[in-house]
Amino acid sequence: MSTSKKRRYHHGDLRPALIAAARTLVEESGVGAVSLRETARRVGVSAPAIYRHFANKDSLLAAVAAEGFRDLGAALAAASRSERDPLSAMGMAYVRFALSRRGVFRLMFGPEMAKRASFPELKSAADQAFQWLQGGVQARGRVAQDSHLAAIAPWALVHGLAQLFLDGVLPETQAETITAAITAPRRPAVSDVKPTPRRAAK
Repeated sequence: MSTSKKRRYHHGDLRPALIAAARTLVEESGVGAVSLRETARRVGVSAPAIYRHFANKDSLLAAVAAEGFRDLGAALAAASRSERDPLSAMGMAYVRFALSRRGVFRLMFGPEMAKRASFPELKSAADQAFQWLQGGVQARGRVAQDSHLAAIAPWALVHGLAQLFLDGVLPETQAETITAAITAPRRPAVSDVKPTPRRAAK
């Protein structure tokens, strides 16, 4: 590529452009399609220019995943304002996000990001998204001594649902119906209602 065809970026513009290009690659062809060279080519800059912002492929993918968690957190935050049941609304928002951002969602929870503690920006974004689920658990009245542990159950539920839809195990056409039914507040079954002990007659 000749220098005349390379794009010029103002200070601070290149990093977001690189993240956007990598995100597109992830959505189009999966994580394996991402490379620093291809990302730079898509943006229209020389390969060495990308090293001013990302040391390697992992740091670039971490930035894409962090952006994904921020977007997921925003979706959960909006759902938390539901007047009916914030936790159910967040469950629906979670599944919708997964289905609309398939590649990024798989990246966010894939093996590449298992060591997210190595990337402070990614860890912070993931922790903030999870805090919304914790808030939903508390809003439903399930306040436990360990709120982090209490939020894992609903998270595991909606994450598992999302994966089943993404993998085609459950029909995606029924995603909203199934998610709404499973995440709805549980009503006591007849077997759960214990009869009030009768007092012995005097």
